[in-house]
Amino acid sequence: MKREGGTPRLRRALSGVLSLASVALHVSAYAQPPPDTRSARERAPIDLTGQWVAVVDEDWRWRMVTPPKDASATASIPVNGEGRKAAQSWDLEADNKAGLQCKAFGVGGLTRQPGRIRISWQDDNTLKLEFDAGTQTRILNFDRSAQPPAEKTWQGFSRADWEGPGVGRGAAPVGDSRVTGGGLPGASGVPGGGGQGLRGGPPPRGQARINTGGDIKVVTTNFREGYLRKNGVPYSEQATITEYFHRLPTHPNGDNWLQVITIVEDPRYLSQPYYTSTNFRLEANDAAFKPTPCQTAPPLPVKQPTRTIPLQ
Repeated sequence: MKREGGTPRLRRALSGVLSLASVALHVSAYAQPPPDTRSARERAPIDLTGQWVAVVDEDWRWRMVTPPKDASATASIPVNGEGRKAAQSWDLEADNKAGLQCKAFGVGGLTRQPGRIRISWQDDNTLKLEFDAGTQTRILNFDRSAQPPAEKTWQGFSRADWEGPGVGRGAAPVGDSRVTGGGLPGASGVPGGGGQGLRGGPPPRGQARINTGGDIKVVTTNFREGYLRKNGVPYSEQATITEYFHRLPTHPNGDNWLQVITIVEDPRYLSQPYYTSTNFRLEANDAAFKPTPCQTAPPLPVKQPTRTIPLQ
């Protein structure tokens, strides 16, 4: 006749296993690192403060001048039919009359404007970015309790987090694989060219990931509709804009570079996410910072094709 609950030896074995499991869980609970209560400024793995000047080493014809309204107006931007139609109907004079001069200086297009950014800590959990182009200011909120205002603005509401292996205590996020390395999308899922950096950027030295020291991830919402380019290529209020601010390894010549990778996802005007990488070089001081109002020059005239007359 079998005893209830098995043999004494089996019961002792099961009791030992349960005791070991209890000890393991107890140790695991105490092995977790304590919550990091330091401010964002104290936790910063990289220093982004200072004045940075845009170095326009790609997309010059779309960034330095107002592109013409022709077939190239939306080149390299994955607009859908509605986005293309909106870009073709853009009217600079109508924008100026309606007081919408800052549509090209909203959060979706501001970083691509040639000019300078002055970065400083507004307080221990808030980073302030002042742009001389359009005299715009962006606020990056590390404080999780901060909430967006009721009214939409040109720069929207930006929530920021430190990411990467240099962030500090605990299991820090390692960053979005789409933007932390180089290579072709087919090979590594990363947009851009085949080098170590993304399109247009000075690549990291050696085989380093561009967020080796850490980076800021910024997700912005609650903004007004604006332009991805000065010539009216639109993004809507339904879009989500994600950015990664990387301080690249110091160049052998001593230059310090900031690379901002931007991903615009817009279900209204874009058929797929739109990536850009924009490069800035650190300046010695802010003497060259010269704020200018939101203003877009008239678009370049559309060149008419040259007609050739065949020889008789």
